[in-house]
Amino acid sequence: MVRADWTIYEEDYWAINSVIKELIENSNSTSVILIDKTGQLIASVGMEPEFDLMSFASLCAADFEANAQLAKLIGEKDFSTLYHQGVDESMYLARVAQHIILVVLFNKRTTLGLVRLRVKKAVDSLDTVLNRLFNKLEYENEDLKQFDAGFTEELNKEIDSLFKD
Repeated sequence: MVRADWTIYEEDYWAINSVIKELIENSNSTSVILIDKTGQLIASVGMEPEFDLMSFASLCAADFEANAQLAKLIGEKDFSTLYHQGVDESMYLARVAQHIILVVLFNKRTTLGLVRLRVKKAVDSLDTVLNRLFNKLEYENEDLKQFDAGFTEELNKEIDSLFKD
């Protein structure tokens, strides 16, 4: 399920922020960003990047999708993590709850090993929070579908009655 219209309840927002704040503190990273597969920003903590965060989120989502296609070409289902190392700055991306991407930006103040270790714990925690959120949204959508189907049926009957000869 990839949603273009996110609804995040306050309790879920605070649970998500708590996990990513803990991640940034325990991994000594500079920024942690949570996005969906469409590139929509869900949450961000840490130092505010000096670049356009919305463009960055879109590029991260595209990067993750491109690498998923590369994985399929070599016979893998997908890659659950990606790592990009620069001279001074690096980033580590991890899939969360099948539809979300966790992006950790870090520099030489920390190590890849520490980031990977802390991301694994954060992904487990976020999986729980996000799956609970997805279940709520699915339940809401089911209620809406039932309403929409009944409403549509009544609307069609009303339109038919207006145009009867």
